[in-house]
Amino acid sequence: MYESLFEKNDAVLIFGSSNRYYFTGIETSFGCVLLMPDSVTLYTDFRYEVAARKAADGYDVVITTSDKLYERLSDKLSSAGAKTVGYEEDILSVAEFRALKKELKNFTFRSVSDAVARLRSVKTYDEIEKIKKAQAITEHSLSAVLPLLKSGVSEREISAELTYRFLKSGADGLAFDNIVAFGENASDCHHTASDRRLERGDVVLFDIGAKADGYCSDMTRTFVYGEPSQRIGEVYELVLAAQQNVLKFLKAGMTGREADGIARELFRANGFEREFGHSLGHGVGIDIHEGPRLSAGNCEPLPENCVVTVEPGLYLEKFGVRIEDMVVVKKDGIENLTNFAKSIII
Repeated sequence: MYESLFEKNDAVLIFGSSNRYYFTGIETSFGCVLLMPDSVTLYTDFRYEVAARKAADGYDVVITTSDKLYERLSDKLSSAGAKTVGYEEDILSVAEFRALKKELKNFTFRSVSDAVARLRSVKTYDEIEKIKKAQAITEHSLSAVLPLLKSGVSEREISAELTYRFLKSGADGLAFDNIVAFGENASDCHHTASDRRLERGDVVLFDIGAKADGYCSDMTRTFVYGEPSQRIGEVYELVLAAQQNVLKFLKAGMTGREADGIARELFRANGFEREFGHSLGHGVGIDIHEGPRLSAGNCEPLPENCVVTVEPGLYLEKFGVRIEDMVVVKKDGIENLTNFAKSIII
């Protein structure tokens, strides 16, 4: 399964917390995973010994301390005859990498960041099932909260209710901080819930996601509390059309740039080039943002069974509209993991 990591390496050291979870299925605040062609070993400390040994499925557990970690790794690598060791260039700081090279001075290091990202971007059946569970919790929670949208309720109150509903429905926690935006606040892509209170005619934007069994979900829906103005209705329909176009044509082998371009060209043709300032989407898994990206900068083909968001949006001075689904990319199209209705009126 991990053959690609050993094309130029005798062993691989994994320090990033999300990557450690990917290879072991356990969350720890300290540790390292040593990958070798015939073995996986988790190095962690006494705080996680019971949980690690209980969770261990096909890998070994070594209990150590922070001051002995490099020594234990060096001994293991030397006894295995390893010479070239992979590491995560995008995870370790300059100071951490200097310390690593100083303590493991007999080895040559090569970055495996891209290889690990590619590995994680292709989801297994079990991973997709966990993402589906997280998405089901997200949709159930939003359904429960929508009836609470009444004149005078605040963004902060609705966000708190969503968090409660996530946890009550079985989520580990939030995949990211809730985005709940009323009226002009929906123009801010990553708005933080405030004391802004709901008024009739306001746009209401939710960008939310639960985390369950270690995996994230991500969904955006935009509504209007009351009757939408003609302008809001037109913008909403254009964003919806852009998303539907992408969902119709998206498939494995298409580049992230090509997918992004489907939505971007429609916006440009309708005079909204500047109002779509972010990329079309991103991968979702253990982290809420991971590869591959649906963006103008990604010229790599999308792999089959990656999970990505499709979230075109337009942001004007007095309101914004974004609609986001999460999909599995297949050879001949997509499997949409999002089943929440796209009705503008609450």
